[in-house]
Amino acid sequence: MRIIAADSASALLDENFQPVSIVAVAAVLVLPPYREASTCLAEPIFTAAEDGHELVVHEAELCEELLERVKADIVHLDMSLGAVPLERLSAIQLSNVKASSKAKRHLLKILPKLRKIAGNVTRKHGIAVLAIGKESVPVRIAELTAGAYAVIYASKKAVDENKVLTLGLPSKCQFRTAINGVYLHSLIAAEHDVRGYAEDEEKILKKVNITEMLNPCARGFRALKITPKKG
Repeated sequence: MRIIAADSASALLDENFQPVSIVAVAAVLVLPPYREASTCLAEPIFTAAEDGHELVVHEAELCEELLERVKADIVHLDMSLGAVPLERLSAIQLSNVKASSKAKRHLLKILPKLRKIAGNVTRKHGIAVLAIGKESVPVRIAELTAGAYAVIYASKKAVDENKVLTLGLPSKCQFRTAINGVYLHSLIAAEHDVRGYAEDEEKILKKVNITEMLNPCARGFRALKITPKKG
């Protein structure tokens, strides 16, 4: 099965390791054996962390855009609603979801846009858009891919603004440099071979020093201190 999935990932952190802005979003095409993306679209977003709940609409749009380039059998979105097809999701069904009243209000606000995108995908490509969330391995791959691109985007921001930045990585993953890019490897036991990759086309990583550390305020999360090189 050919699966397209999307997610947003990684946040710039303040001095108290609290998230300030979400850095990147990525849509990926994942093929068997479902370990990494075969094709992806990624963008820098730098959206305020408190507005992160609205990013799922942009994630869905990015999946729709990727479908114009590649074929897939299904789309997975990072919404944990029991793998319900979004086109059929109603406000009544949302009211029965186990979530806080605040989360439900946010979902109701974006539901019309999501249903419209899902309907377009189904009509044009004949496939469903599922609200499957973190149960999806391709969503995890999208998260790691977005996180890998976030390292590059945050590094470019650090260079452009000539200041040290702290980037929080997705949960339970580890940063690794490659010859032409960066990997984020999952540290979850059953996902030891799952990873995200971002190509460093502008060689930004050569212009910074990166130090990996544990996030002292969020167990299971790591952070990167990104420092522009002098000269």
